[in-house]
Amino acid sequence: MSEKQKILVADDDEKILYAFMELLKKDNYNGIVARNGEEALRKAFEENPDAIFLDITMPRFNGLDVLEEIKKNSPQVPVIIITGFGTMHSAIKAIKQGAFEYLTKPLDLTKIRTVIKQALASTQSSVVTFKDQEHYDAQIVERYELIGKSTLMLEVYKLIGSISMTPNNTSVLITGESGTGKELIARAIHNNSENCNEPFIAINCAAFPETLLESELFGYEKGAFTGALDRKLGKFEIAGQGTIFLDEISNLSLNLQQKLLRVIQNREFERLGGNEIIPVQARFIAATNIEIVPEVKKGNFREDLYYRLNVAAVNLSPLRERKDDIPLLANYFLSKYNYQLKKSVKGFSDEAMQMLLSYSYPGNVRELQNLIERAVMLSKSDIILPDVLRELTSTDGTKPHALPIISQNFSKSKEYVLGLFEKEFIISQLIQSSGNVSKAAQNSSMTRQNFLRMMRKHDIRAEQFRR
Repeated sequence: MSEKQKILVADDDEKILYAFMELLKKDNYNGIVARNGEEALRKAFEENPDAIFLDITMPRFNGLDVLEEIKKNSPQVPVIIITGFGTMHSAIKAIKQGAFEYLTKPLDLTKIRTVIKQALASTQSSVVTFKDQEHYDAQIVERYELIGKSTLMLEVYKLIGSISMTPNNTSVLITGESGTGKELIARAIHNNSENCNEPFIAINCAAFPETLLESELFGYEKGAFTGALDRKLGKFEIAGQGTIFLDEISNLSLNLQQKLLRVIQNREFERLGGNEIIPVQARFIAATNIEIVPEVKKGNFREDLYYRLNVAAVNLSPLRERKDDIPLLANYFLSKYNYQLKKSVKGFSDEAMQMLLSYSYPGNVRELQNLIERAVMLSKSDIILPDVLRELTSTDGTKPHALPIISQNFSKSKEYVLGLFEKEFIISQLIQSSGNVSKAAQNSSMTRQNFLRMMRKHDIRAEQFRR
């Protein structure tokens, strides 16, 4: 009869340990318990387990520190990290340190069984031994404004950790609706890679005409075309060993698609008007807010380029599919705009938060961010109340000005709509000018006097927008 496979479970929660031991006993595994990080390291050394579950938050070494020590000495052993509060930082760090999986509490028994089978199947048949056998603080406000604890976002964080460990010739395609944060994901991949100190070059393919975009990417030699008075280095060259982020990649013409494909395949290019072969060392990350496969079938996007870019794929879910992240994001943006606008709004009323949760966010995180920024500016109390949000949005996912008729009287309805427009317009201009009234008036093609009059009419103060 073969010896039972050993599973070490380290957690300071007795209920978690009991549930694990019952499950392991039922499934004919030999369960081993550790109640702190120090004990987990010792038992990993003594017992040579076939797989290990580590809670992140434990006394005497946290789970990530224990993971690091285990992977230094026995990288073959699959280690599964478990946590009560998943964050981008911990998920990326765990995957980069070699964790087999990253699970959040409450734990699902079916998922645990599946992970155990996958982990054990991944190990070699050789005997694994441990050698002798040290700070992570969970952050509410994550770097790069990548915030979320939903299952969907945790999967994205794990992908970031995995992709950031791949070499620069591994291209990445990020897909998702507008406003979901595709550039933030690209920056997170770059900033977690070994080339994080190299340049991150972002270019929006939809923002340039074809000829100008080509010269921006490839650069050119003096005299390459009319107006080329000096040599100019292109983005491919400037990026060095860093990252080139090509946003709205689906807007590339077929001609430029072919040229980009050649650059990615051969890892080299020539400046426009030049003959020098220049190596490309950067990672290519592309992003799009449309479905590429239908465009390939229509002949609008090259199939070979699609496969070259889609080596590693990240799909960002819309905000309406991850409602759990809305309170985190809303409170983060509240803190951010309190600081920027010198306000002291403490939070959201229960009804206001319910309104935020029920809205569909066609503009995704970017729309939520703009919504909170305006709510902070307009709020006259120390909490965000429903009336402020009603003025900016509605529970069916449409702006109130899409159907603004509040009276059967034409004149009254017109006056209401005009007031909404004026207020939105003035706020928008003051945001862009950081509260500079003269600049806002000039940008609006209005006299300063008329601009001030409209500000007074809607009780808007310039100091709210000064940063």
